[in-house]
Amino acid sequence: MPVSRRYFLKSGAVALAGVGSVAGGLPSFLVRAAASSGARGKTLVVLFQRGAADGLNIVVPHGESRYYDLRPSIAIPRPAKGVSGTAIDLDGLFGLHPALGPFKKMFDDGLLAIVNAAGSPDATRSHFDAQDFMETGTPGVKNTRDGWLNRYLQQYAPRRQTNFRAVSSTAQMPRILGGRAPALAIADLSKFGIPGRHAEVAQKGLQRLYAGAGDDLLTPTASETFEAVHALSLLDYEAYRPANGASYSGRGLGKSLRQIAHLIKADVGLEIAFAEIGGWDHHVKEGGAEGQLSNLLRRFSGDVAAFVTDMGPRMDDVVVVTMSEFGRTASENGSRGTDHGHANALFVMGGPVKGGKVYGDWPGLADDRLHEGRDLALTTDFRDVISELLQGHLGASRLEAVFPGYAIDARRYRGLLGG
Repeated sequence: MPVSRRYFLKSGAVALAGVGSVAGGLPSFLVRAAASSGARGKTLVVLFQRGAADGLNIVVPHGESRYYDLRPSIAIPRPAKGVSGTAIDLDGLFGLHPALGPFKKMFDDGLLAIVNAAGSPDATRSHFDAQDFMETGTPGVKNTRDGWLNRYLQQYAPRRQTNFRAVSSTAQMPRILGGRAPALAIADLSKFGIPGRHAEVAQKGLQRLYAGAGDDLLTPTASETFEAVHALSLLDYEAYRPANGASYSGRGLGKSLRQIAHLIKADVGLEIAFAEIGGWDHHVKEGGAEGQLSNLLRRFSGDVAAFVTDMGPRMDDVVVVTMSEFGRTASENGSRGTDHGHANALFVMGGPVKGGKVYGDWPGLADDRLHEGRDLALTTDFRDVISELLQGHLGASRLEAVFPGYAIDARRYRGLLGG
């Protein structure tokens, strides 16, 4: 894949120091984006649940008795009014895990939609391969070089010039954003820059060095970047206070979403954001209404709900989608956990979302309806969900370039947008 000299200089040739990172190895102090004011744009936030979340205990098919036969010790009890620890009913067939209480309000308010029996059509049970396929957008193909979010960035010019168009709230650039389009990986905005007491002196010295380089590509690129350093410092991440009484957890996903909220509300041109949360691989003692999964879901839903609350009316311009590499087996195992499965449940939320509904074709849990006799069967390819969001929310049209080798067909869209 060809890479321009200007992009090389900007994203990899001057890797000297810094805490943040970008695709290509650019040090953080050289990629701070200009925080100039501009028209509000649309943002897509992708949340990856690494480890294969158990969709059947997250979006509970309590209306199907077979679910309780398959999971005698970890199934979530049927909804019972006024009884804690039971599924939160959504539509008579499906309910939320009781730890997902904050999601019920979003569902009722029309901000949250669920796509069930969704995911990658590839049948691998390898975490590594499945995550790779979900992030490259080419299930079954191991030699894809870039991620589908980066291919989207390659296809469409930014609304305005900013180095903050695509940000991953992670320490390293994730596969999904890897590629030749510029993107940032920032684990902590408060530490994004040259560390140490002499940071300002070092920065000024470097600025003079690059200004005197006499290179017709390096000099303008360095000038643009150093001008952005001061602009980003004006955001004052440490002074940021979430709005509307929102309360994030102080670590992990909560920290990531707080950072993303700050960048969106600062109007720095953030179009694509990525965050992740691990810990979903529960082979042993997964638990039902209480236990490992419940504890993780409580933190997950609390931080996502805090983000929605913090954003307030700005959620009209934001869509959040969750994904995990695959689901879990329909039956619990001998260790009161679940093993690697197939289809899963995706959450889609935001102001543009037609929420308050569980979408998708439910295949059921009868033995003859299970994938390979053991897993929830897949009826919605995740690429159809993402294509609908890219097209309907961000205005993308050349989706074959985003998902090469896949025939995009709007007739497979689920009608998720238009709320």
